[in-house]
Amino acid sequence: MSFSSSPRGLEALQARHGGRYPWLVLAAMACGMVTAVLSATIFNVAIPALMADFHLGQDRVQWAVTGYMAAMTVAMLPTAWLIERYSFRRVFLGAVLLIGIGSLGGTMAWNFPSVVAMRIVQGLAAGLLQPMSTLLVLRLFPLERQGRAMGILGFGIILAPAVAPIAGGFLVDHFGWRAIFLITVPGSLAALAAGHLLLPHKPPARAEHPFDWTGLSLLTLAILSLLQTVGSLHAHGLLSPQSGIGALVATAGIALFLRHARRVPGPILALGLFSERAFAMGTLVSFIFGVGLYGSTYLVPVFLQSILGYNAATAGLALLPGGIALALMTPGAGYLADRIRPHRQTALGLLLFAISFVLLALLAGISLGLPLLPTLMGTVVIGRIGLALILPALNLGALRPLAQRLVGQGSALLNCTRQLGGTLGISLGAVYVEWRSNHLGQPAGSAQAFAEVFALVALAFFLALGGALAMGKPATAATAAGR
Repeated sequence: MSFSSSPRGLEALQARHGGRYPWLVLAAMACGMVTAVLSATIFNVAIPALMADFHLGQDRVQWAVTGYMAAMTVAMLPTAWLIERYSFRRVFLGAVLLIGIGSLGGTMAWNFPSVVAMRIVQGLAAGLLQPMSTLLVLRLFPLERQGRAMGILGFGIILAPAVAPIAGGFLVDHFGWRAIFLITVPGSLAALAAGHLLLPHKPPARAEHPFDWTGLSLLTLAILSLLQTVGSLHAHGLLSPQSGIGALVATAGIALFLRHARRVPGPILALGLFSERAFAMGTLVSFIFGVGLYGSTYLVPVFLQSILGYNAATAGLALLPGGIALALMTPGAGYLADRIRPHRQTALGLLLFAISFVLLALLAGISLGLPLLPTLMGTVVIGRIGLALILPALNLGALRPLAQRLVGQGSALLNCTRQLGGTLGISLGAVYVEWRSNHLGQPAGSAQAFAEVFALVALAFFLALGGALAMGKPATAATAAGR
């Protein structure tokens, strides 16, 4: 993100607003990000109403969720090129405007395909915004305040999913499913106004390289094939021909992209990113982090209801202390990231999250007939504290060592791998529980299946500890020379 020296350039805006200017820009970015997160999380409460209104089954209604997720993941990839070509300001305002268009379009949807189309529009906007928040912090804040800025930004992003189900449920119950699209309109308007006033002008510039349509197409093919494959595991099974073909297409897409990226001067993702050990290891940790974050969000409520027999309200109450701990800890974790090396904080967070899943596995193994809710709530809190420590530190530890020209692509790829990890975490976790439950028999088999999948998540986080610690090793000579 570079700024011009025009009358609305960085220097003039800093002179007008003084030392609070970076924090005002962060608030504008947070407003846009919270709006994007709300568009992602509030929709789930409206799925039963959509099914009833359009007479749909689960197999069709899931396209509204899958379409959003696929659009968001793919849209992350060209963000760095778009910022270089059109400026941070134009991309931010354009993404926020897209969310508003998708929201208003959703309220006027006349059939289910139009709902899916509006969800795809919202997903594209959310995908553009996610890498921009990290890029803003790294470019606008001094080194000693980047962790604090990440923590404050993360607080709003984390708080939004906690509020979304409550607000969404109220809107659906009183005004119908169309009303959930309107909740993002005020945030879109506020972000547009703040971005217009605070982000500096920069005239469009000729990008160093033309847009890599071939690379984007190959990566899109790989991502969509992977998402479709894991999304249909419930229907077809892990070892089915459909799953095998999908995995083959995804692998071929990645292989062809690697071959393409070596031959063109400006690929959409530069392979030089992985010459920096900290980023390569950070990408691996980000993937596993996504598995744990999204997988636990899905698996723990299902375990509470299907195994422990709690209703939905009690299950939500059991997760509330963990959500509060996560929200309260995130700003402090950002402050801590400015005081200790990010890779150490990331490793500590991974360790706490792994311990929480070891405890969950033990609880699942002895769950039948025992009142374990208070203990389980404490276990979830431990994991959420770990997640709070990871959130600001991982991005800083992985992206700081990169050459400036690669930071935008690096931010996009970190977000993309986290999203893919989350998709795999949900789908593979659900498939594993179903398979083991049927194999072991009910009801004890289901409890054992949850115990095993919790243990597998813990193992993945223990293995990720090595990647986190490797992030702290010195930068390679090649990357250092590029800065």
